[in-house]
Amino acid sequence: MLEGLPPHRPTHVLRLSTDESSARAMTDVLGEMFEPTETAVAAFEVDGTTTWRLEAYFSEEPDADFIRELIRPIIGNQADEAVFDTIERKDWVKASLEGLKPVRAGRFLIHGSHDREHIRPNDLAIEIEAALAFGTGHHGTTLGCLRALADVLKRGRPRHVLDVGTGTGILAFAAAKALRSTVIAGDLDPEAVWTAKGNARLNGIGGNLRLYEGPGVRHALADRPRRFDVVFANILARPLKRLAPTLTAVVADHGVLILSGLIERDVPGVLSTYRHRGFHLARMGVIEGWATLVLRRGGAAPRVVAGRRAAA
Repeated sequence: MLEGLPPHRPTHVLRLSTDESSARAMTDVLGEMFEPTETAVAAFEVDGTTTWRLEAYFSEEPDADFIRELIRPIIGNQADEAVFDTIERKDWVKASLEGLKPVRAGRFLIHGSHDREHIRPNDLAIEIEAALAFGTGHHGTTLGCLRALADVLKRGRPRHVLDVGTGTGILAFAAAKALRSTVIAGDLDPEAVWTAKGNARLNGIGGNLRLYEGPGVRHALADRPRRFDVVFANILARPLKRLAPTLTAVVADHGVLILSGLIERDVPGVLSTYRHRGFHLARMGVIEGWATLVLRRGGAAPRVVAGRRAAA
């Protein structure tokens, strides 16, 4: 699980080995205390053991004493074992895909160059190398969106797709490969747009991708009322609520809005916001504590209790 988005230029990292419940609790605490665009906190199981590793990446040098006291109520004196290191930017680039296995969602396969041999004849393969923008397909939010797209494609063939906050471009690439048509994608971060362009060239789909730089749908390519059959927004709960009026405005009458970047406790509040914009919950999936919502126009969203899981 991961709280926050990886900062583009992390300079410091916190590492600590502990048990699963403590690692998850500290992920929640640190994720709440620090700005999500400046800090990323991850917890994961060490292969072949019952030990969990907590890692937190910071864009500026953190106050180590403050953080130790923050997590001490959770792990006691083990807080003194927390290791704070300075890292080079290139270390983050290398680490973002190192050791990660290919990820499948339906026919979609997300892989690095070192795993090309895993591609099957009918796969829609997307190659993503280590990058400074968020999204490798291994995170529960991206994987949840890919599964939602795979489900949409079983029911029909959308004509117009928009990916808001595209990051590395995975969701846009998946749609472009499956539909063999032009997909619109944007991000407010120029470095993310630059990364997505490079990844599009790597995957041979540059001609089917139109990228823009800007917040939300604030661009002529995206700000088109009732235009898009599928709209992705894999960002965080707060901006999803803020963008609700503009995101819902560009969804076609029979289209779907796929939202992610949400931990389970965020779901009721986000659903309430979109219910007031005339959208109801059609499907919900949860992967490693991260929720993906598929919304459609009309009706009333059913009440969702935080912690209740639906099929991913």
